[in-house]
Amino acid sequence: MRTSRRARRMERHHNRQNRRPTMNLVSLMDIFTILVFFLLVNASDVQTLPSPKDLDLPESSAEKQAEDTIVVMLTRDRILVNGREIIDHESAMAGDEATIPALAEALQRSALDDPEPAAEGEAPVGRGQITVMAHKELPYRLIRKVMLTGTAAEFGRVSLAVLQEPQG
Repeated sequence: MRTSRRARRMERHHNRQNRRPTMNLVSLMDIFTILVFFLLVNASDVQTLPSPKDLDLPESSAEKQAEDTIVVMLTRDRILVNGREIIDHESAMAGDEATIPALAEALQRSALDDPEPAAEGEAPVGRGQITVMAHKELPYRLIRKVMLTGTAAEFGRVSLAVLQEPQG
C-alpha cells in the first residue's frame, strides 16, 4: 500500500526527533589541546625561589626576572647556601676580613659545572651567577660582605633578590 506524501513527511519528522544526539569529539579535543599549550607556555614564565618563613625580602620596582642560580639565603640569624646551613651571622661578622671563608668554600663546592659563555663585548662571567636573598632588616655590612665573598669566589654575577612592588 502506498502512503501519501503527507504521511511520509510526518514519518521523517518523527524519525528525526527520535535520533540520539551525537557529540563531536574532534572539537572537544581541539579545545583541550589549546588549553594544555596555553598552560604550558604561561607556566614557564614564573620562577619560584625558596621562601623560608623567617625571611622577609625588601620590595623593588625592577622588572627583570631572576634566573636559576645558586641561592644564598641570609635569614635573621644564619647564612644558607642552597638550603644548607653554612654559618651564623655572629661568626660571619667576626674578624676583620672582607669576605667570609666558610661561605666562599661552600660556594665553590656548589659552583655550577659549566659556566655560561660570555656574550660578545662582555666580561667573562666566571663560575656563574649567585642570588642573595636577605631579610630586609639585616645590616647592609653583612649583605655587602656576603656579596664580596661571592665576587671573591669568582662568580661573575651576584644578584640581590627582592619582591616586586605592585604597579600603580
